[in-house]
Amino acid sequence: MSAEPTADIGVIGLAVMGQNLALNMNDHGFTVAVFNRTTSKVDDFLQGPAKGKKLIGTHSIQEFIQTLKRPRRIMLMVKAGYPVDEFIDHCLPFLSSGDIIIDGGNSLFTDSTRRCKDLKAKGIIFIGTGISGGEEGARNGPSIMPGGNIDGWSHVKDIFQGISAKVDNQPCCDWVGDEGAGHYVKMVHNGIEYGDMQLICEAYDLLKTGLGVNADELHDIFTEWNKQALNSYLIEITAHIFAHKDQDGQPLVEKILDVAGQKGTGKWTVINSLDLGIPLTLISEAVFARCLSAIKDERVAASKVLKGPKPEFHGDKKEFIDAIGKALYASKIISYAQGFMLMKSAADDYKWKLNYGSVALMWRGGCIIRSAFLGKIKEAFDRTPGLQNLLLDSYFCQEINAAQASWRKVVSMGAEMGIPTPCFSTALSFYDGYRSARLPANLLQAQRDYFGAHTYELIDRPRNEFHHTNWTGTGGKVSSSSYNA
Repeated sequence: MSAEPTADIGVIGLAVMGQNLALNMNDHGFTVAVFNRTTSKVDDFLQGPAKGKKLIGTHSIQEFIQTLKRPRRIMLMVKAGYPVDEFIDHCLPFLSSGDIIIDGGNSLFTDSTRRCKDLKAKGIIFIGTGISGGEEGARNGPSIMPGGNIDGWSHVKDIFQGISAKVDNQPCCDWVGDEGAGHYVKMVHNGIEYGDMQLICEAYDLLKTGLGVNADELHDIFTEWNKQALNSYLIEITAHIFAHKDQDGQPLVEKILDVAGQKGTGKWTVINSLDLGIPLTLISEAVFARCLSAIKDERVAASKVLKGPKPEFHGDKKEFIDAIGKALYASKIISYAQGFMLMKSAADDYKWKLNYGSVALMWRGGCIIRSAFLGKIKEAFDRTPGLQNLLLDSYFCQEINAAQASWRKVVSMGAEMGIPTPCFSTALSFYDGYRSARLPANLLQAQRDYFGAHTYELIDRPRNEFHHTNWTGTGGKVSSSSYNA
């Protein structure tokens, strides 16, 4: 090894994402040092995918850090949680003030906030970076969402924007915000991804179970949808999935067990929405739909005793297929509206300055939820930088109004046929609730005051003026302290 440091950046962790990011960086002219806990993987990588590339293999943390130019830039691509803290501790004895540690894994944003503060006290710059696009994106251009200590941005900007996906020559990477903001935006991205996937699955179920559409027809429908407003990566790959045949010529998708996995980022999004009091109903239902799919044996047993209608459709098949597409688009608008509501609340609560138009641009390419639709979100925030909710933007208001009749028809038809549409249904319920000037929560608050003396506000009195009624004549005049859960 040369005594003079030569590596522009180092990557720790040579699973598929780490390998592909290192190769991507090398393709863009950066010299990359690599290290892996199991050092044989370093040699396998250099002799395999990285053969002939400008990568430096190392076999200890000390050797790895000695190869890096200052300020040292270290990117951790390891499992979230304890392994990140462990590798940070291994690196710290060899680092100097101003060196930069980047966590590129799927870390919980509160962990990134903690690490940012702890490392800043030690003179080390921390950047928590959300990366989306899977192994293909990592190799050819992902969406990158960096946040943390802003002092590090100028030192990683050229690398991150160089290797990221590009849309209209704009990199799908920009600084997100302080502390855990980068991983937070990635978490919300993943939650929206859960919602998008479940909505597509519900459309598939309505088409297949309700209309008897076969795999070849499904391929044609999704291919056509991908040429229209629904144009997106997930619609595109879904069309490809329907076209894929097994060795016996039958659609492979119909042979896959109906049990969905999850790694937890959708759950994190839902938990955070509850903490902040944001009605993230669609993503919540998407998470619960996966949980319901997981109890396969119980569902099979229930299917033998619990009765429901036999799916039968009487009407214009082509017209209903078109209605499903419109319902899918309307529900997608709700999902993103809720996601941006959550980010806005988080920015207020955690004192972050998020650029929502920039977030939409970062998601336009490279990531799993990339779609033409995200350009419309960017335009909405360009029109109204302080936009309270996407549903109040002229474009999205117009689109959801145009789709509304079809959307209602699809949800009601799903109920009549006994086909579950949890995300379609909750999206419509949220829309109806959001557009209601008056909801029945007045009765709910009366109930709370009746049994718990929790007080209520009056419509003809100023807000935050709380009242209590002795409903039974025996409860007295003492009220409970006011609070919001």
